[in-house]
Amino acid sequence: MPTTLITGANKGLGFETARQLVAAGHAVYIAARDPERGKAAADRLGARSVVLDVTSDESVRAAVAEIDHLDVLINNAGIPGSFVGPDEIDAAEMLTVYDTNVFGAIRVFQASLPLLRKSAAPVVVNVSSGLGSLAVTSDPEGNRAAVPDWMAAPVYASSKAALNMLTIQYARALPEFRINAVDPGFTATDLNGHRGVQTIEQGAEIIVRMARLGPDGPTGQYVSATGPVPW
Repeated sequence: MPTTLITGANKGLGFETARQLVAAGHAVYIAARDPERGKAAADRLGARSVVLDVTSDESVRAAVAEIDHLDVLINNAGIPGSFVGPDEIDAAEMLTVYDTNVFGAIRVFQASLPLLRKSAAPVVVNVSSGLGSLAVTSDPEGNRAAVPDWMAAPVYASSKAALNMLTIQYARALPEFRINAVDPGFTATDLNGHRGVQTIEQGAEIIVRMARLGPDGPTGQYVSATGPVPW
């Protein structure tokens, strides 16, 4: 039975991913900042819970110390920041967004690495976004089709582009791992005020698929439910 740790899993895509993986036979740890919400979510699914704040080195180390075996890490925790134009970007807010979306993933990955190295088939899934694609963003027509007019998100988008680069670097350095970035698509979640056009179940599908890779699966990829996403 594979053991999986999912950050930010008490609601949204993280919770639905946990639900589907439990149904697929995984032993799942739901990681959440709020202990009560995390435990309630875990109890609903027949999973386990750990208190984990991805912005705290101490919290991450303490949470991972509660786990004695790990096969799959899903870096799902993320925050949107403000949807503003470039002239309104605030450096302090950018640091806050990166602390969760980028540095948080680094903290959890580094803390989990000793456990993952002991797995026969270690897998890491970084939950990214289509907004992190440089190719799509640099194509005016493609960007207009992919991103609603109201969703000016230079801070969030750049954090996901950074996460994509980390995915490539980690995959290259650790060829025995399967490490990939996924784009769940424009899914109705708290992050976008539930304005997404996909259901939570649809958005979680690609996360679950990549979490279930075997040792011969792809690595260093950026994918959505419909196939590869251009970097």
